[in-house]
Amino acid sequence: MGAEILATDTAASDADPAAAMIARGDYRGAIARCAVEHGPALGRLCMAFLGSQAEAEEAAQEALIAALDAMPSYRGEGTVRAWLFGIARRVCARRLETRVRRENRLRLVQADEAAPGAEALVATRQLAHRVRAALEQLKPTEREAVVLRYDSDLSFSEVAEACGIDEAAARKRVSRALERLRKALCE
Repeated sequence: MGAEILATDTAASDADPAAAMIARGDYRGAIARCAVEHGPALGRLCMAFLGSQAEAEEAAQEALIAALDAMPSYRGEGTVRAWLFGIARRVCARRLETRVRRENRLRLVQADEAAPGAEALVATRQLAHRVRAALEQLKPTEREAVVLRYDSDLSFSEVAEACGIDEAAARKRVSRALERLRKALCE
């Protein structure tokens, strides 16, 4: 029995060192490891949901703090990455719910003919604005699923775990979201 636990612990540490640290009770070490390994991806996820770099950084930090507080209750049923993304998703959802009105994130850029690449910058920002507007038209559950899948590069099983649904439902949400995005962007 003791050898089985040791073998399981060794396999867990090889697969996910943060999970092994959590299992040992080394929460500070685990959160430091998570911040290094998953911090940039958490920031990108929060940026995709919130649209503001400063707010995204705050939300990512808040998610890591919430994860540290929740580590004693971590059950290890999925990957630490998916668990962290689920926490970050909920943090962003709370921030969006309390936001009275969305700020206009597209800053008008004066096209300066002499500046190289100004037209490309304007076109890129306009496309980003269209994509953000199309994302905002999605149902919140579909938006979360598609952002987790493609912006955060989670597998469907990780998306399912982060959203608290089964894998088939995650696939369906992503499929519906992509269909609606295609329609919105083609209009």
